[in-house]
Parts: sequence; structure tokens; C-alpha cells
Amino acid sequence: MHMSYEEFKDTVVKRFLDYMPEDYKGMKLEVHSVTKINETLDGITLKRPDVLVSPTLYINDMYRHYLDIKNLDDILQDVANSMVNALNGLPDIPDDSKFDRKHAKESIIFQLINTEQNKQLIKDIPSRQFQDLSIIYRWILRVEDEGVMSSVINQDLTEMLDLSEEKLFQLAIKNTRQVFPPTVKSINEVMKSIFEDNDASMEMSSLVEYIPPERMLWVISNENLLYGATTMLYEDVLYSLAEKIGTDLYILPSSLHECIAVSTSAGDPCELAQMVAEINAEQVATKDRLSNQVYHYNKELRKITLATDTPNKGLTADIRDNI
Repeated sequence: MHMSYEEFKDTVVKRFLDYMPEDYKGMKLEVHSVTKINETLDGITLKRPDVLVSPTLYINDMYRHYLDIKNLDDILQDVANSMVNALNGLPDIPDDSKFDRKHAKESIIFQLINTEQNKQLIKDIPSRQFQDLSIIYRWILRVEDEGVMSSVINQDLTEMLDLSEEKLFQLAIKNTRQVFPPTVKSINEVMKSIFEDNDASMEMSSLVEYIPPERMLWVISNENLLYGATTMLYEDVLYSLAEKIGTDLYILPSSLHECIAVSTSAGDPCELAQMVAEINAEQVATKDRLSNQVYHYNKELRKITLATDTPNKGLTADIRDNI
């Protein structure tokens, strides 16, 4: 019989430091509720007085792993190893006097999140509205093949950088494009890549060759496939695609990391929004959901607006409540 979540949480707090190397056992363990994008989690942090940023690991994720493998000792050792790696990988910013503001400013990007789902988070950080979404800012600490270490920019960091929200936005416009170059790929390209990765036959991949542009699905993201929904903020990218298709676009927010664009001749936006909401509820993890709405890009006005206004503004409610 497995432990309940609260029992597991108490055990982690009591025993975690036992699994850390000796040099780390004098550090202070803090447990706190963390308002993350789309959800609130229980985090643990080891505080070191000589660093500005401390990594946070989440008990919720540990518990899901525990339910799968049931071996608490292995989980605590794995998490302790992850904490050591994260602490060793922190940038060297020992105090405010030595803080490299220039480098930090070059590492500021933006991200799109759902406004309704993240009302509490948005109250405490710099942001600006974009349709039913909010633009927030992240500080990229490190980019590697395995992923990215980053932190949401809060008010304290904004003050340390001596930046206004407008300046954050201007920096992010430039930096995001450089750190995460935008991409637009047809579903043909995506499927052919999948087939090639799986050594599928040429005959199989050729099946996707005959979809005309106005009936094609287009995947809008970036080269890293991370925070890629922000590419919809680049109006020139949308304009180039709309010109290629020859019509306005509907933008379907498939996740925080990518959007799908289709011609406005592809269907009714309300029906498309219903499909987005169903996919969000059934196939997309809560932490990765962006919106249940559909957007309209007008290539003549070169402007994006909401095409729908469905009642399910948040991202965790059962969509069947609104059918």
C-alpha cells in the first residue's frame, strides 16, 4: 500500500538531506507552495546564502514517480542527485555588486500564458495583455541540448535589473528571436521527419505530399520547440504564411510550445475551438496548456484578434460542463 501525498510530502521533508552529499547537509531546506504556470505545486529548495537563484524541485513530480515505481529510497537519491546537478549548474552571481546586468538583459525572453488560469501569478510579475493571454518574461540561465534552465522574471529581479515592463518587452522582442528562432513547418514536413526518424518507407512519407497550401496544417513554433507559441507574436511570420496560403489564418493554440495555423476556409472557428478544448482536456498536460480559444489573423490589416469567445476561459475545468 502506497503512502498518501501528504505522508509522502512529510517523508521527503524529513529525509531529503540524508541523501545529499556531506558538503550540502548544512544547507537550509525550504518547502513552499509555488505558483507555476497553470498550476500550484509544492516545491523544495536548498538555500545557499552566496547565490541569487536557488533551484526548486517539485514534490508533486516526485509523488507521481513514487506511484509508478514505489521505491522511495531510489526516488530520494535520484532527486538529491538532480539537486546537486542543478546547484552546480547555477550561474556564478554571488551578490548584487557583481551581478552582470548586461548579460542578464541579453538573456530576457518572453512567453505567452493563459490570463484566466494564471491570475494569481500575473499579479506578482511584470506582464502585458495579448488577447486572452498574457506576455510574461523569463531569464534564460543556460541553454543545453537537454533543455533550458530559466526563471520567470519577478518584481525583485525587475528592480535588480532596473528595467520597466516596456523595456523588458523591447529586450524580449529582440532576444527571443535570437535565442529561439521562429519556425513555420507544414504538417507534411513534420510527418516526413517523423517517418524518417522511424525509418518508414518512401511510399509512406509520400502520402502527405498532395495537400494544397490552403488545406494544410502549419505548425508555428521555434527551433527548440520550447515556449514556441510566442511565435504568434511575430506578425511578419504570420503575414508570410498568410501570403503563401492566400487567405487569412485561424491560429489554434495547441500548447505553450506551438500553435497550429490553418486557412480561414478550413472551417468554423467555434467548431475549431471546441476541438482545441477537447484536445487540451484529453491530451495536453495542464502545465502545457495555453488557451481554448481560436485566433484570427487578418492579412490585410496585418492584425491578430480573437475569433471565438467560448465560456471555458480557464484550462482545468471539464469542458463538458460548457456543452
